[in-house]
Amino acid sequence: MFWRSTIVSFLSNLTAPTARLSSPSLKYSCIFYCGVAATTPRSHFTSINSPTARFAMASHFASISAARSEANPYRVLIAGGCYSGLAVAVNLLEKCDTIESPIPVDITIVDERDGFYHVIGSPLALASHSYAEKAWVNYKNIPVLQRPNVRFVHGTVSKIDPESKTATIIEQPNSGERAEAYDYFVAATGLRRVWPVVPQSAKKEDYLKEAGRHIDAVINSIAPVLVVGGGAVGIEMAAELKEVQPHVKVTLAHSRDKLLSAEPLPDNVKECARDLTVDAGVEVLLNHRLKSQTPVKNEDGTEVIEVEFENGHKMTASQVIMAISRCEPSTTYLPSDALSEDRYVNIRPTLQLLSDKVANAEAHFAVGDLIHWSGIKRCGSAMHQGRFAGLNIHQLMLRDMQGKEPVFNQLAEVPPMIGLAVGKNALSYGGEGMKHGKQIMEWFFEEDLGFRICWDHLRLSGNKA
Repeated sequence: MFWRSTIVSFLSNLTAPTARLSSPSLKYSCIFYCGVAATTPRSHFTSINSPTARFAMASHFASISAARSEANPYRVLIAGGCYSGLAVAVNLLEKCDTIESPIPVDITIVDERDGFYHVIGSPLALASHSYAEKAWVNYKNIPVLQRPNVRFVHGTVSKIDPESKTATIIEQPNSGERAEAYDYFVAATGLRRVWPVVPQSAKKEDYLKEAGRHIDAVINSIAPVLVVGGGAVGIEMAAELKEVQPHVKVTLAHSRDKLLSAEPLPDNVKECARDLTVDAGVEVLLNHRLKSQTPVKNEDGTEVIEVEFENGHKMTASQVIMAISRCEPSTTYLPSDALSEDRYVNIRPTLQLLSDKVANAEAHFAVGDLIHWSGIKRCGSAMHQGRFAGLNIHQLMLRDMQGKEPVFNQLAEVPPMIGLAVGKNALSYGGEGMKHGKQIMEWFFEEDLGFRICWDHLRLSGNKA
């Protein structure tokens, strides 16, 4: 899950041994809700702990340290420039920039979009022209990453060779193919989602046209707008549309008897989600599975859509928005040995690849929605994982340069939790139970569906990471 509903986690004290929510400072201590649990960093002991081995290798590490310079930096390749990928880059740069122990590093970020898109804001971006402009920021306009040792490539990673540490990149707009060598690789390409769950455009100018057509069609509706799918995506799209365009009648249809039926959440949370949706002015139809939709013209020649459900109910709609999120992990470029049966990436708690069949698995990381890990997919956990991966790559660099045993940050198992914005209200569920209301909306999402909170947490406005 990835909307505002995916926003959760992130405590301001994430560096503490265990991340916990502090109720008195809820608004400022979290980015939305209940952080991804973090275990105490642990040392990973190897044979280099032996005094004899350390003595014998002292000159070796000194040689490596001397060899690494601005002319020969560590090369880090990040596939994916959204929440988790940017978190890796910013946190790694911050550690490598320390005065006490600076480390030369070059970071290349490859993404099929030409900018950072605030995916969580999609429900509002597809309802408001002004917000659509705000939700997509070209990479060249992200201040903290405008530095000589950070490069953005508009394109995709088509495959990697872990043994040689080489990736094949297909660049846009001419689909030119080239090889890119790296020392560390991070997979952060997330899930592939369909329209209108997220825009399909690769350039901001095309995205604004794509979103604009959708918004105009909705604004000019003469019959109800039907949103199909009562998961977090559908709830938020329906409620946001009604909030921004109150003159439009919005209907949300779901095939099951409760909203959020696919999520491992208590019934009272699902019932509260329905109540908030109705309070937002959205008509909710439960046990309504879509059977067919047929374009027709009404008496005045205007095109509308005749909709029929499997229970026999029929209605006329101006627009039908399919909010059934058919998500697939974007992992085709990774070795099959690194993937689970459903194509998610198997990882260690350190975010490194789990498989012992993948060469140099220790130098390959995966973060964000594409990993096989517990918990509901959320933006907060993606940023948290990106931070841990950046810190752990830095630990490997220190071992390489100085012979220091790495002290890795590790993920803990994550219980079900959610934050859901519904019109002027929001709902949260996690370790402290369920809460809802306008104050929850303000704490977790503010007025821009979490854009400022995410932007500031990633420190994207800074002059230096």
